[in-house]
Amino acid sequence: MSNEDKSQMETGKLVLERIGERTKLTRCFSKYPLKFIVPNKVGPSETDAVWIYTLNYGGGIVSGDSISFGVTVGNGCTAVLTTQSSTKVYKSVGSKCSEQIMEATIGHEALLAVIPDPVTCFSTARYNQIQNFKVMADSSLLLVDWISSGRHERGEKWSFSHYKSINHIILEDNDPIFLDKMLLEQEGHCSISSRLQGYQSVAMIVLLGPKLKHIQMQIQDYVKKLLPQQLGLSSSNLSDSKPCFLASASTFGPQGNGVVVRVASTTTESIYTFLQKQLAGMETLLGASPYC
Repeated sequence: MSNEDKSQMETGKLVLERIGERTKLTRCFSKYPLKFIVPNKVGPSETDAVWIYTLNYGGGIVSGDSISFGVTVGNGCTAVLTTQSSTKVYKSVGSKCSEQIMEATIGHEALLAVIPDPVTCFSTARYNQIQNFKVMADSSLLLVDWISSGRHERGEKWSFSHYKSINHIILEDNDPIFLDKMLLEQEGHCSISSRLQGYQSVAMIVLLGPKLKHIQMQIQDYVKKLLPQQLGLSSSNLSDSKPCFLASASTFGPQGNGVVVRVASTTTESIYTFLQKQLAGMETLLGASPYC
């Protein structure tokens, strides 16, 4: 498919450029079922960051929706892509699958923070999400990708039919440095709920680039401190019960300049708290602390 054909199929486009020593949103296009909201300013006036909220008409993603948008963060720019609430994926009609695709390019010494609320899939929902990031050697990326088990107040816990999330990070020469896919599907002999054994939310946090070095070190230290608790060795009384919160961290990329953290919790609120505390140091870069 040509670039022109891809452009015609897009439901949204964001372009940020550095103008007069400031990050400016120079192009903002969206069409049904996608909408962007851009507040005048988030945080102190001296902070150079543009916040963009993504929304869906009708409050969520409807069965069969196909959303595709591009984000270009120019050299030296800082952009935040977030949501106002969880991304709801409504029940599937027949075998229809909804999808959302994002293609992002991050320029030299630029920072993109993708910090949405969790995806919440309704009963029988089918949803695919693909996020591709092209980065330079000195680009920085914060990516949070997470899902909750569903609408607890309606008794729905991991009741959707299909969920797939793909995240790829490639360098400007098209060398991949991070390839990740998560697939959750109902199987006749083993449901999603039984496989997740009481955990109600799972998350992945990716931190890449020089601007996030301090956050990388902090979050890795925190995860190391959790390890004894996760192994049941933090107290003299060992317990057979599983921990309420699980976390792991590992490095990736050239010279290990990227960190990926994976989290599972028995409550969505615990992951919100984890993100608030561990990403609080982003406030000076973004103008506001994520998830607060």
